Amino acid sequence: SLYLTRLLLQARGHSVAGARDGPAGLAAAQAVVPDVILLDIQLPKMDGYAVARALRAIRSLDAVPIVAVTSYAMNGDRVRALAAGFDAYIEKPIDPDGFVAQVEGIVSAGRQ
Repeated sequence: SLYLTRLLLQARGHSVAGARDGPAGLAAAQAVVPDVILLDIQLPKMDGYAVARALRAIRSLDAVPIVAVTSYAMNGDRVRALAAGFDAYIEKPIDPDGFVAQVEGIVSAGRQ
């Protein structure tokens, strides 16, 4: 959930901007230009695949890794996420002990 991911990241000193739906997420990403975008697939108004494709069309966000954080764990979902412009995939429920390190590793690796 947004609450848990925000709590875990802030506890490690990261600042977090959150959005509850796809259009709000697009606006927030453009306003902030974050180090990483954590994006659920199941969102109101626009699903995560549509949001990822829209983010990838924004030049200022080219270098920002997009991570799917989702309970969709079927075989084809990972392939579909990567095709939509996601760089990585973290399955829910997230592991509170390893989540921040996983996100920090993705940020360190940068955009593939």
